Amino acid sequence: MNISKKIIAILLISVMVFSFAACGSKKNADPSPAPSGSGDKLADIIPKETVKLTVYTQLANYSGEQIGWFAQVMKEKFNVVLNIINEGDGTFATRMESGNLGDIVVFGNDSDEYLQAVEAGMLFDWEEDSLVEEYGPYIWENMQAALDKNRNLSGGTLYGFGHNVGSNSEDHEAFFYRPDIRWDLYAKLGYPEVNTLEDFIDILEDMVALEPTSDTGGKTYGVSMFPDWDGNMVMMVKSTGALYGYDEFGFGLYHAERQVYEDALMEGGMYLRALKFYNKLYQRGLLDPDSMTQTYDEMSEAYQTGAAFFNIFDWMASGLYNTEAHLSQGKAMMPLAAKDQKNLAYGLNVNGGNRVWTIGANTAYPELCMAIINWLSTPEGVMTTLYGPKGVTWDYNEDGNPFLTDLGEAVMMDGNTEMSGGYTGKFIDGTSKINNTTWSTDATNPEAADGSTYNYKYWKTRADRPVTEIEQDWRNKTGFSDVLHYLEDQGHVAVKIATTYSEAPKSDELMTKWNQVAETIKTYSWRAIYAKSDAEFDKLVEEMTKKANEYGYQDCVEFQRGEAAKLKALEDAVKSSGN
Repeated sequence: MNISKKIIAILLISVMVFSFAACGSKKNADPSPAPSGSGDKLADIIPKETVKLTVYTQLANYSGEQIGWFAQVMKEKFNVVLNIINEGDGTFATRMESGNLGDIVVFGNDSDEYLQAVEAGMLFDWEEDSLVEEYGPYIWENMQAALDKNRNLSGGTLYGFGHNVGSNSEDHEAFFYRPDIRWDLYAKLGYPEVNTLEDFIDILEDMVALEPTSDTGGKTYGVSMFPDWDGNMVMMVKSTGALYGYDEFGFGLYHAERQVYEDALMEGGMYLRALKFYNKLYQRGLLDPDSMTQTYDEMSEAYQTGAAFFNIFDWMASGLYNTEAHLSQGKAMMPLAAKDQKNLAYGLNVNGGNRVWTIGANTAYPELCMAIINWLSTPEGVMTTLYGPKGVTWDYNEDGNPFLTDLGEAVMMDGNTEMSGGYTGKFIDGTSKINNTTWSTDATNPEAADGSTYNYKYWKTRADRPVTEIEQDWRNKTGFSDVLHYLEDQGHVAVKIATTYSEAPKSDELMTKWNQVAETIKTYSWRAIYAKSDAEFDKLVEEMTKKANEYGYQDCVEFQRGEAAKLKALEDAVKSSGN
């Protein structure tokens, strides 16, 4: 599928000429003012008639037209409707064969499929006719390191940039992973000591005894899981390793501080330890039995209604359970670290991450796509994506510092809150379904007078806000006012150094083995979670290992060890440079 770059350029020019002539996107421009940071030329490319842009995003949990307040923002600013195409079985291959990935294209990583798209000429060159300079000026002026990373990755041609771009390399992001537990029930138990991960099992059993039914009258459990995000391994199993400084790395985990890789099936390794943890919960009736088959939405409902008491993600507590109603009832999920915990945190990365923003080579609207991605990268675009429309859910006060409006506080507390100010629907339904970031939430917002980051949890305008009794109880018991200092000051943090690392592409032969091994590990991991005894668990792990090896697991591990050596070398270079 290698296509001459020169031929692609000629075809694209032809397509753009006829498309702009037909749609009037330049000649019959809407004279409305350009959105902040998009440059004066934006007014020339906003279409007079509404345009539907296809956004193929491998990160989406949704398929169909963007709805709600974000759809309204896109219509107001760019006169576009976004049609979201998410990733399903064979979606990438089908779109590649069709010769059109979409208008805006978001990759889940910058390795295999991204590089295949580059090789096949399926992505638009951002420097062709100075596209990014003219229609992505904010990106061009502020993300050069991230653009350089993409050029180097893509053989010298610029096709986009990776997500979560950092404003500096001296700090780390807020915690994405952390152990949260039903604090009100924990308090009723007398705040029992937690030395290690497995100590949570007895505590969760006691909690279920204290509160055996949920808000809706159903049975309660220690944990509720879901399979939607499983990749090479079971997502919630491998993610539990983050409580001990491990990050997912191919078929296995990489320790942020020790800089060592361990394969998933290593005896005594973190993946099998976490797998056993969830199996123990199941054996004691503490794991939601629907975990293997339920959807993300069904799992979310379990946490929203208080049907599960322990989780490992920040957003599951603050975004799902800690509603105003629950807090007013003296109920909350709050962080509780085991004494031996080393919570994974990602260092801010000025080079960006591996989830890549790109533009499809065959789009009729390259300038418009670039302008949209550019706006999403401006302070207003970042704040809007995170918190909703400016002036409705957030704004800047008279001192120039960001704050949440009353509605903003409400929607951050409960995503099911109805929007107002001319925007309709529930906040959560209207969030951006592209599901990717431009700047890191913990990057500095250059428009904030007080130097705040984009992360509202740490804005100075919220520091003195009143807290509920249950939140104050957590503060009194831990001695800290927020989770950042709670984990940092007690040495519970392992920071993964930010580098320019990107995974090398795999050969077709290795990819075949990889896919077979991944399916084996996921299938047998779930079976092991549901094992009714330790003996059955051990037997299933043995079978998983044997079958994975038959499919070529050791070849996959050898590849990953090579990648780990590359990553360590890049980390060591960052350390030695003092950055």
